[in-house]
Amino acid sequence: MATVADIKRGLCIEHNNDLFVVVEFLRFQTGRGSSNMRTKLKSLTTGKLIDHTFGGDEKINIQTIERRPHQFLYKDEQGYNFMHSQTYEQLLLTADLIDAPEFLQDGMENIEVVFHADKEIPLFAELPQFVETTIVYTEPGVKGDSSGSPMKPATVENEVRIMVPLFVEQGERIRVDTKTREYKERVK
Repeated sequence: MATVADIKRGLCIEHNNDLFVVVEFLRFQTGRGSSNMRTKLKSLTTGKLIDHTFGGDEKINIQTIERRPHQFLYKDEQGYNFMHSQTYEQLLLTADLIDAPEFLQDGMENIEVVFHADKEIPLFAELPQFVETTIVYTEPGVKGDSSGSPMKPATVENEVRIMVPLFVEQGERIRVDTKTREYKERVK
């Protein structure tokens, strides 16, 4: 068991029978009492953010997690199939464990699957921050409408709808942020 003084950003802890990652923390002291730790924790099972204050003498249970590189193979009726990049072991995940599954493309690499190291269970899968995709449908831009930064709807591969600038045309390859689902840039 560790103490509250060991808390740092990115640390994985067990709290209320759930696994949490420390997103933010602030140490503070009230009067002559012991120092406390105000934290913002993200649940690894539900994705919810909670605020929690730990007392100065409270013990925490640090958990070990591992990030392992995987490649997405394909999707079938059972779920999403991945393969470990070095050991070639295959893994089946459900959509709720995958960050932005709508952007997955067959053969996509650099996907990190996070495992609970002691129990060897997958917690979630993270796609790279930016993915390249092709616009399959968008309306042509209207000339003269250039006040501010006008956007228009576009449909990319896997039927994902995003907003793109007026100058982007159908058939072009673009880079999309998987966290915010926003257009980043055209791919040359």
